[in-house]
Amino acid sequence: MPTIKYYLREGLLPAGELTSPNQASYGDAHERRLRLVRALLEVGGLSLAAIGEVLAAVDDGDGPVHNLLGAAAKRLVPEYGGGGASGDGADGADGDGGAGATEDAETVLARARVARLIEERGWRIASGHRAAEALVTALASLQRVGHGGFMDVLDDYAEAAGRVGRADLDYTARRVAREDLVEAVVVGTVLGDAIFAALRRMAQADASFRTFGEEASTA
Repeated sequence: MPTIKYYLREGLLPAGELTSPNQASYGDAHERRLRLVRALLEVGGLSLAAIGEVLAAVDDGDGPVHNLLGAAAKRLVPEYGGGGASGDGADGADGDGGAGATEDAETVLARARVARLIEERGWRIASGHRAAEALVTALASLQRVGHGGFMDVLDDYAEAAGRVGRADLDYTARRVAREDLVEAVVVGTVLGDAIFAALRRMAQADASFRTFGEEASTA
């Protein structure tokens, strides 16, 4: 685990108050920043460069909270070949999202479906949002392996995701300090994904039993 001195050298922690030539005192603000850095690094898996960008947004006291949370959240979304990596949209946008490049039929169809989903649900996210690009890539891959019909249940997934997203932000909004807001987003998103995946498996097991359970009990 990196030491506090390492974080200081990387500019991720402010210098403490010197109490002697070889010692410094650190207060509550340093402890909070250290907790945030470790959450971004160990839970979020962010690079030191990405952590520096998030901390810059935290320290920008005049920046909108939406932009601050976007700076943290967008770095938690996997980046695939189809998603543009340029740009720095505050709410997760990354340039043109790769839409201008030559795309196969599956990607074109998936992109249109995602655009329609966003429009129909009234989701206020930027064009080329990294998460939208990840969804395009996943849907296109499903089509290539013969499961394009999965798009038929996409609205059900979106409905569940909408409820989870609102629950996430309700939890995050309880925080006041900007560092605490970012920490809640990172920890809540990473561990929340694990929680939701576990709940999904549990729900699948229940649905399987209700659908096919009689077959197993009579076999």
